[in-house]
Parts: sequence; C-alpha cells; structure tokens
Amino acid sequence: MEHTITAFATGFGLGNAPWLPGTVGALPGLVIAWFLAHRRRRVQLGVVLLLIAIAVPVCEIASNTLGGKDDSRIIADEFLLFPAAVVTLTLAKQPLALVGAFAVSRALDGLKPPPAAQLEGVAGGVGIVLDDLISNIYLWLMLAGFTAAFRLRKRHQTG
Repeated sequence: MEHTITAFATGFGLGNAPWLPGTVGALPGLVIAWFLAHRRRRVQLGVVLLLIAIAVPVCEIASNTLGGKDDSRIIADEFLLFPAAVVTLTLAKQPLALVGAFAVSRALDGLKPPPAAQLEGVAGGVGIVLDDLISNIYLWLMLAGFTAAFRLRKRHQTG
C-alpha cells in the first residue's frame, strides 16, 4: 500500500522530471481545477477540502518512504492543492486565465511568501502541504480581488 501511495504522491513519475519537477507535477492540478470550475460552488468547495485532507496523509506516507523529508519528487501537494487557488472563481472557466493562475501559483510556490516558508518546516505531511496551501490562498485572494475590481470597473463603465 505504501508503494502505491508513494507512486501517487510522486505523480506516477511526474515528480522525477529532470527540470522543474514541481511544475511538471502540478500539471494534473490544471485538469482538476478545470473540471471543478464547471461544477456548483458547494461541490467545488467540498472537493477542494477533500483534496487538502487527502494531501496531508499522502505526503506524510511518501515522505516517510522517501527518507523522511520534503523530497522534491513528492508533488501530490502541488497538484492536489492548485485547485484551491481558483475554487469558486469564474475565471477558472477561462483556459488562458487558468493557465495564468497556474503560472502565478508556481511563482508563489517558489517565493514562499510568509508564513509559507516558516510553515514548510513543520514536520511531515502537514508541513509539505501547508506551504502550498498558504501560497494558493494568497493567489485566491489576489484573483478574487482582481475579479471584484474588474466587475466594479465594468459596472461603472456601463452604468
């Protein structure tokens, strides 16, 4: 069972990519986010919470199997948590906007804005997941603010 979970946590080999394994491994998150964007908000929220809950033990088991650290091959946190960055946002239905959000998500993951960098040090699967969750929450807030500003501007132009 541990072997299967570790294979899943490494994206069935995506985490072994020679360049940018986190970005390559996060690509399935685009598919998940696209799928969720076309569901009701309650379903989106429920699935995103489930993905977060799954990510912690999956990353914990894989970490233990791969030497007890946040091994770069572990990318389940990347693809399971990206949907949290766009959950309930209508822009996720637009392919270019979704790809742009993905690019910003990857940049934020690399920058590790506070407290993401500090929380990454928490032991086990929780730490592996928390830094990505924080980065994706930042992105969600930016995208929600951008969407609200765009709607407000559009309303003023037509009103």
